[in-house]
Amino acid sequence: MTPITGSRFDGYGVLVTGAARGIGAATARRFAAEGARVLVTDLDGERAADTAAEIRKTGGTADSVPCDVADRTAVEAAVAHAVRVFGSLDVLVNNAYSCTPDTTLFEDEPDEGWERDLDVSLSGPYRCARAALPHLIASGRGAIVSIGSVNGEQDYGNHSYSAAKAGLASLTRTLAGHAGPRGVRVNLVVPGTVRTDAWAGRDAELDRVSRLYPLGRVGAPDDIASAVTFLASADAAWITGTTLRVDGGLLAVNQGFRQAIQGE
Repeated sequence: MTPITGSRFDGYGVLVTGAARGIGAATARRFAAEGARVLVTDLDGERAADTAAEIRKTGGTADSVPCDVADRTAVEAAVAHAVRVFGSLDVLVNNAYSCTPDTTLFEDEPDEGWERDLDVSLSGPYRCARAALPHLIASGRGAIVSIGSVNGEQDYGNHSYSAAKAGLASLTRTLAGHAGPRGVRVNLVVPGTVRTDAWAGRDAELDRVSRLYPLGRVGAPDDIASAVTFLASADAAWITGTTLRVDGGLLAVNQGFRQAIQGE
């Protein structure tokens, strides 16, 4: 990670869901490096605690609690914990997700995967925003940044996950309209393929996928963390209801078509 200078988030209380690893962990580290007090939450409470401990070792301020965003009680407890420990909650980052692999035939899709993906990836941010909003309003500088996906804008498979991410884009817009007059900004970051644990052992696939990206590579968790912290900061004070693609140009350029035409 590139060393960060400046303290855009001094005094901020930040809650990040799904922050034990990958994009969530990188985002928690980035906020802490810029002065925020970060609550690392995750279904895996042990790994969340490890991530928080790593942040403290580097001089940052972090705490952790286990949290299943599919459980309203757990969500409300995590928000209350952040407010109690940090004194305020200024930023909510909705990163937790569930992605069930597709069956070969759509008609064989089980209800369980569909329901779990929507419950975690769409209803989870809804629960978190509902619990956090009063505190974000009280802070006077509140912001919600959710993590979407290119799957919500184009077909890359994963029916239930993609539907949830498309719904999250809509929720971002409607919540921005509702929360804006009360001083809270709501935005969405849309990543392309990011090299995380979800792709462990699949380097050959990532190498093939990288050829579809105009910038010639897949993303890193820090690429997404940089966009999240920008949208949460005062640098984005006049931005709300927007979808920021952080996808290496994937959705803007049909690289596969270009390569086919050029015979590559």
